[in-house]
Parts: sequence; structure tokens; C-alpha cells
Amino acid sequence: MLRPWKLEIQLDHQSDQALYLQIADAIIADIQSGRLQPGTALPGSRALAKHLQLNRNTVVEALNVLLNEEWLVSKERKGTFVAAILPAFSANDKKNTTKKSVDTGTLLLQTLIDDGSPDSKIAPVAELARAYRQIFNRKAKWQIMGYSSEFGEVGFRKAMAQMLNHQRGMQINEQQICITRGSQMAMYLTAQCLFQPGDVIMVENPGYKPAWKAFENAGARLLPINVDENGIVVAEVERCLKKFSNIKAIYITPHHQYPTTVTLSLPRRLALIRLSNVYGFTIIEDDYDNEFHFGYRPILPLSSYAELKNYVYIGTMSKVVAPALRIGYLVTGDEWLMQKVGELRKIIDVQGDSIMEQAVLQLIQDGTVKRHLKKATHYYKNKRDLAEKLLNKYLVEQVDFVTPDGGLAFWIVPKKKVNWQLVDEKIQQKGFKIILPDTYSYDKTVNGIRLGYAYLSEEQMRDSVKVLAQVLSP
Repeated sequence: MLRPWKLEIQLDHQSDQALYLQIADAIIADIQSGRLQPGTALPGSRALAKHLQLNRNTVVEALNVLLNEEWLVSKERKGTFVAAILPAFSANDKKNTTKKSVDTGTLLLQTLIDDGSPDSKIAPVAELARAYRQIFNRKAKWQIMGYSSEFGEVGFRKAMAQMLNHQRGMQINEQQICITRGSQMAMYLTAQCLFQPGDVIMVENPGYKPAWKAFENAGARLLPINVDENGIVVAEVERCLKKFSNIKAIYITPHHQYPTTVTLSLPRRLALIRLSNVYGFTIIEDDYDNEFHFGYRPILPLSSYAELKNYVYIGTMSKVVAPALRIGYLVTGDEWLMQKVGELRKIIDVQGDSIMEQAVLQLIQDGTVKRHLKKATHYYKNKRDLAEKLLNKYLVEQVDFVTPDGGLAFWIVPKKKVNWQLVDEKIQQKGFKIILPDTYSYDKTVNGIRLGYAYLSEEQMRDSVKVLAQVLSP
């Protein structure tokens, strides 16, 4: 196919603007000037990368920006073309397509600095698709097309129980686990079945607000407990237990605390278990990223301690395989609570995706999940090391941070109090976006943000850290 467009893209490698946004803006300018007419075919990403002497991923990012903003359209097996109907921009917008418009609030974002999403590009998609097809090719495939248990496919539950027993020191069977559509559903089921209006739940502050909303929706009242470098402050927990008689539970993320990434110390773990047994409250343990640990071995969950009587353990397979794969689970030794969870599950969702559960089960049994976890852990450790290097190079004078031994994000705290709303406005003008600290706070805004590094490319990570350094500089 002929590609008649003459390439005249000039890049400034010293500019604060990322290279792929420069490419996107240059193409937009050619479209607006008429040099690129609707329906014109663009060069392929490899050809464009070769011409510009850039990594192909940079060009792909630029094309993705243009596709998302509807300047271009992609036609299967044909290529990428200028859209027949272009986005509507005012004359002022055409002068600078990358900056925020005060009047309209329109902003072309380049990079979201998120709170630690996994990189779906390394997901074992081909293996999962193969397993899915093989299930439908089985002779007895008709047997899997009917209804199954509201707790999840029994073979999958057995495999998950075995995994938790072997890798996380737990002592459970398939009767104590319920498969859910993601960890948030597990949180919702737990909250609805455990709480009555007026019950109190202690939560980490700062902490994970989507879980808080699930508890509040069930009628529970939140009681914030501070977090320090050793995790949730158990001394505060004990004072609250002596003061309030209606505390039903505590919600914690002890492995890599969300958002600060700190690990709950062993003395505090043991003290919290003792308090739970004495006062009878339930420990709801959210182990959202246990799989990604870069040290010798992760610390075992509180729920693995045989002494702990009242617990709900929540985890997910979504970070292991891919975020779009909505498979979570909750574990409890409380038979009454598990029965209530099953009854509610049948009301809102008769059963999970039993076919997908069997496909993932096949990946567990043939070793795919184990190999993927080994590969992903090495991949994310390299990314963490890169992020640490960039933070030390560009931001060490402005912020404090501790390199996490696992998870998918850093917690960075400016050395001085900053106006995060103003910081957000400034970095948005450069095409970036952060998750504001009030996302994590119960009351007063915490002076820190999560810097997720897992899904960002090396160039995106470098640009993100450099932009933060510029904005946070005195």
C-alpha cells in the first residue's frame, strides 16, 4: 500500500514534552493544516519508528493517543488512516493541542501516574485463550454448560485452597473459600453479611476507600486508625476497643499497606491477633498483591495463624493474570458467615464464570500460572529498580521514600507540605495526571502520593518522575 504522506516531524529531545506526544501533535498539526487529508494512510509504526530513529513503542504510544482522540482510525489488516470525521477544536485549541483549556476544561493527557496497576501486556492471554478453547473441545463439554455452585467451581476452589496452604501457610479446604468476581465483590459480600447498621469497623488511615464504601453501604461506621512505618498503630486499636463496645471488625492491608506500602511488623501482628481473640472482632485481611514480592519470601498472612479465631481473607487473581479477569476470592473459617455469603451471592449473581474458572484451573495445573508469576515478578522487580534509580536521580532532594520489597508502587512524601491541587494542575498542563492524596485520607489530606510503576514504559516512567521533580522544586 502506498504511503504518500511526506514525513516532516521535528523532535526536540531536550523538551519537557514526551517524544510520543510531540509526534502526536505534529500529526495533528498536519491534519489541521490539510497536509494530511481524511482517509490518508499513515506509515506503519515500524516504518515511522525507523524514520524517526526511535523505539517502536514510542511511536505506538503516539498512535494510540491519536486513535483515542479520534484523529485516526484503525482498519484491520489495512493500517491506520486519518479519520473521515475529525474532532471539533476551536481556533485557540489548534494553536496548542496539548495544554489545558481554562474555558472548556479540555485536556489531552499523556500519562496517568496511577496507584499500581499491573502491566496487561505481559498477561498470558494466548495461554488463557488456548485453555478456554480446549475446554469447549472436550467430549463432555455439555456438562459444564449448566449451573454450578454459588461458591465457585469446586475443582478451582480446591486448587486455590491448595495454593493458599502451600504458599501462604494457611490451613483451609475448599469449603472455606468462595470465588468472586474480583476482590471488590468479596469485600461487598463480606460487608453485607457481617455488619448490621450501627456496627463499627476500624480502618487504616490513610487507606483504601473502595473498601470503606462497601462497609458504609452495609451500615457500618468507620473508625480511622493511624498508620506509621510499622503499619497500623495497634496501640490505638486497643484504646478504641476499650472505649467502644460495638466494634465488629478491623480492615487491614498488612502485607504492603495501601497506600503507604509499609509492612505490618511481627509484634503488631501478634498483638492484633491477641486483641481479636480477646474482644471477638473479625480481622478482614486484604492481601491484594501478595504475589509480587522481591525479597526472600513474603511475610505470611495473619489469617495463616492457627491462633486467629475470627478472620476473612480476601485476595485476587486479577493482578496475577490480567485486570480484565475478574476472579477474586474470600476465605473464612466461620461456617455461619460463609453460609450467609453463599445465600447473598445467589441473590445477586447465581454463580461465577465457571468456564473461565476451569480455564484458569488448567493454567494452574499445567504450570502456566507458576511460570508467569516467576516471569512477572522478575519483570516488575526490574521496573521497581528503574523507578528507584529515577527517584534517586531526579526527586531525592524533594521527597522521601522507602524502596518497597514488593507490590507495584512507591509511596513518595515531599519533604515540605505541598498544595496537591496546585501540583495536579501544573502537571496536567504538561500532559500528566496523578491520583490526589485525598483519595486515601479519612479526614486530613495525607502529604504523599502513590507512584505506580508497573504498567509504565521506561520512557513514561522517566518523564513522570522528571515532571514531578520540576513541579515539586522550590
